Amino acid sequence: MTHSLDRILERALAGADLTPTEGVQLLLPRDPAAIAAIQGVADQLRQQQVGDTVTYVVNRNLNFTNICEQHCSFCAFRRDADTDGAFWLDWETMRAKATEAVALGATEICMQGGLNPAAKVAGSSLKYYQQLLSNLKTEFPQLHLHAFSPQEVQFIAREEGLSYADVIIALQAAGVGSLPGTAAEVLDDPVRRVLCPEKINTATWLEIVGLAHQLGVPTTSTLLCGHIETPEQQITHLEHLRQLQQRAIAQQLPARITEFVLLPFVGQDAPPSLRRRVGRDQPDLAAALQLTAVARLYLGNWIPNHQPSWVKLGLNGATTALRWGCNDIGGTLMEEHITTMAGAQGGTAMTVSELTGAIAAINRPAQQRDTVYRPLAPAESPSSSVADASSETVPVGRAPSIG
Repeated sequence: MTHSLDRILERALAGADLTPTEGVQLLLPRDPAAIAAIQGVADQLRQQQVGDTVTYVVNRNLNFTNICEQHCSFCAFRRDADTDGAFWLDWETMRAKATEAVALGATEICMQGGLNPAAKVAGSSLKYYQQLLSNLKTEFPQLHLHAFSPQEVQFIAREEGLSYADVIIALQAAGVGSLPGTAAEVLDDPVRRVLCPEKINTATWLEIVGLAHQLGVPTTSTLLCGHIETPEQQITHLEHLRQLQQRAIAQQLPARITEFVLLPFVGQDAPPSLRRRVGRDQPDLAAALQLTAVARLYLGNWIPNHQPSWVKLGLNGATTALRWGCNDIGGTLMEEHITTMAGAQGGTAMTVSELTGAIAAINRPAQQRDTVYRPLAPAESPSSSVADASSETVPVGRAPSIG
């Protein structure tokens, strides 16, 4: 291990914010001793910043449609409306999913979907999204709705001729409690032009998330890693997130980023052009763990909650990440389509007992939380089996009933 690396780790342990150059240096070592040192400091910082308790949330994913106008090079989820596998859920199906989630102790519904131009109520995309929210909030007022990425906000704004702020305010009024920080992929425009050329650019993603914070809507943050991006571009992404959070704190905004989630690329069933370029079907666990540790060193002073993806890494991989700087193991999900359709092997659902068992295996205490990381009383033991009603779809040739 070099003296330079020693100094960087000493600075991190002393509470300093690492520079981008230092962040890149931590991503370059391949020497086992150096990587072990990075892991050790990340785990120590995690303990200092958030303690030993590992949190989890009881939630359900609700992907209401996979019909999408965009063609991201990593996405195996999207479909055109007239192709096999396309789905667009009606309200009765969504109600059944939410009812089941509540019966299993869920406190959150995470709702995202494809950008479906036909998804309108009375000719309005905004009204469609508002109806989804109001339906859920009317029947299940206790649920936190973690819904709609910055990309979906931009889609609605474009369709309606509204400002981003107007859309966020309207969604918040209809029941949104927080925005997922997805559609970020890598916040570096040269990478985005390969991964997602039709998506919003870096500046727009940051603008929408910053507006959400100003308007009192918390967000999460993510990084899609392990494909064509370089260590420099990974750190550029982390630097954007850190600066965004620093501004929210300095300006005393009513909301900010609640967590950081690393999302390793799964290529097994992804579109072939990117899959061939990456040359790997499943995530590189060693690389993902090193980046997990560096993210703790780089962001932990400002974004203290870090979560791995058990869908992408498997529960064993996610549990390992709890020793590399993570303090949260994620949610029960109850169903998962986006990553699973790309060929992920981590599964689509976890019970509370599976999550808490994984936490107990590394001798750390477990705590149920809500979406914004407020601790909750331990949940009642849910059923060990979670039904998956994902096959309940409606014909894509007509709009489903949502009201």
